[in-house]
Amino acid sequence: MKYTHLGRTGLEVSRLVLGTMNFGPQTNESDSHTIMDAALDAGVNFFDTANVYGWGENKGRTEEILGTWFAQGGERRDKVVLATKVYGNMAADGDAWPNHHKLSALNIRRAVDASLKRLQTDHIDLYQFHHIDRDTPVDEIWQAVDVLIQQGKILYAGSSNFAGWKIAQTNETAQRRGSYGLVSEQCLYNLAERRAEMEVIPAAQEYGLGVIPWSPLHGGLLGGAIRKESTGGSARSTTGRSAETLADPVARAQIQAYEDLLDKHGLEPGEVGLAWLLTRPGVTGPISGPRTLQQLESAVRAVDLELSDEVLAGLDEIFPGPGPSPEAFAW
Repeated sequence: MKYTHLGRTGLEVSRLVLGTMNFGPQTNESDSHTIMDAALDAGVNFFDTANVYGWGENKGRTEEILGTWFAQGGERRDKVVLATKVYGNMAADGDAWPNHHKLSALNIRRAVDASLKRLQTDHIDLYQFHHIDRDTPVDEIWQAVDVLIQQGKILYAGSSNFAGWKIAQTNETAQRRGSYGLVSEQCLYNLAERRAEMEVIPAAQEYGLGVIPWSPLHGGLLGGAIRKESTGGSARSTTGRSAETLADPVARAQIQAYEDLLDKHGLEPGEVGLAWLLTRPGVTGPISGPRTLQQLESAVRAVDLELSDEVLAGLDEIFPGPGPSPEAFAW
């Protein structure tokens, strides 16, 4: 496994992030534990989750699965850089009672304590804002975060799904307060969705944030979706974002060109999608959310995959991206 620092911090993290969103909804507790053990054995030390994972009436279930795994001992918790998130509504479904979501100081305090209990740990290494809160002043958010850092409940703060200007505003506010500020941004970024290159990633680099791409295979679209579709495999291309994209003839032709290019070079699409992100400036490591041990093993192989200049040029030709800002929308 390869490691890097998370943004401007001294914290060393693996260049592959284990995403746990499927633990509970798609993968049972025992198999989830097996995947986490295998990830640790492979050198993956960066685990990402969120308080809402488990979804619906099972919100919090994924954090509980991590908690029972940590409770097994064997230095599991000590070896893991643990990241979770706050923002989503944790109230019971249909309960509209206020202050159970977003980033008020009250909800941040409540959410941290609840996550610590589910995770069976005394601290969270990276506490991430899952979305921007248009109603809560940034000063209030940092006031709450600074208290949690002083209490030892969290070590670092990060963002997710923030626009470039919001990263700037949030860290400028932190600097004015004497707070450390955001150290990471978790954003939608992959070959098929490169808009983050315009402003989000440049802002992250300017302020010393590590970039953690989520959905690196664009919902399975970049994982050999057409090939699996034609062979009757269990592709995610039958539902969600992938299905909508493949229904568009132009987009389908683009994905076909992607798979043809990689077939020519004897490469696996899913591994290339991850390996490409590891070549991008500012990227700490993509989040791989395996449902099976085999998917984890494929993701780990991607870390050591070296893409040739010919392959990289071919990928840029198929998925050119928007280009930097402001040139992407101005002269």
